[in-house]
Amino acid sequence: MRKKGVLILNLGTPDSPSVKDVRIYLREFLNDPRVIDIHWLKRLLLVNLIIVPLRAPKSAKEYQKLFKIGNGKSPLLTYGENITNKLNELASNEFDIELAMRYGNPSMDKVLEKMSKKNYDELYIFPLYPQYASASTGSTLEKAFRIINKWWVIPEIKVIGQFYNNSNYIDCIINRSKQFNISDYDHVVFSYHGIPERHVDKVYLDNTICVEHNCENGIDESNSHCYKATCYETTQLLTKKLALDPSKYTTCFQSRLGKTPWITPYTDQTIEKLGKEGKKKILMFSPAFVADCLETIIEIDEEYSNLFKEHGGEQLDMVPSLNDKDDWANGLHRIIKGNLS
Repeated sequence: MRKKGVLILNLGTPDSPSVKDVRIYLREFLNDPRVIDIHWLKRLLLVNLIIVPLRAPKSAKEYQKLFKIGNGKSPLLTYGENITNKLNELASNEFDIELAMRYGNPSMDKVLEKMSKKNYDELYIFPLYPQYASASTGSTLEKAFRIINKWWVIPEIKVIGQFYNNSNYIDCIINRSKQFNISDYDHVVFSYHGIPERHVDKVYLDNTICVEHNCENGIDESNSHCYKATCYETTQLLTKKLALDPSKYTTCFQSRLGKTPWITPYTDQTIEKLGKEGKKKILMFSPAFVADCLETIIEIDEEYSNLFKEHGGEQLDMVPSLNDKDDWANGLHRIIKGNLS
């Protein structure tokens, strides 16, 4: 029987909410050329002399709230460890599951070193990002290949790619929404992590740019690798199952950084606009995240909730991410089995 190992990956988290550990995490994250894609010297100066020194103390305060909610630990890491344990139980002797983070710990270097000693016949790399982006999936795969490239014996390797339209993923999000009566809400917001416009423009190799491809209509032959298009496609699949009228929901993008244009509409501006329009109750989904983290627990559930109320809204509720629930463990197990050779 062929030995199979599966490495599941998420973006990462600081080891603690201390300024020192947040600084270490941000430095690794923001020095990634796929995250800030400018000349290496400009990036080095910008990140290490300006962004990290200014951002680390502020971010540490947000992480302190997050770790407090997680009982002294990052929720992202807790959910990752729990889902890994459940997957190993489901997999039995079919394959081994290991968890690593692109940035921080458990580090890809150490986990892949451990896996190299298992002498697998087949190794599967599975980034847990539903929609492909160079700054997340691309960066994670690049580092995995860079590490594996140094092995003396390299097994058969397969990537389990984006799953923005996979029924297991979609159905689990629908399951999370069942605790809410959607008809009670004035509007539904689907908020995805944002990326710079230049990142999606680079996807098109025919000298066109993203805005020329009608990505708001979802996937077609020309934009299947575009992050923005896959986000809109996920929204379409969800709203179809939820039977939502197009006038009752909005797709938008959060967490922008810097002054360069990011893909729009922006979530904070959308929330503010809905409040000013007289909307009193909104429900928010965050389909780009399979586990709750800083961007959902703090940014959406706290910051956007306060923003909505400041502009006339009364109640903002967030649909939880897939986290470590049994249906998601079973869904991931089915996705992995469907990709095994």
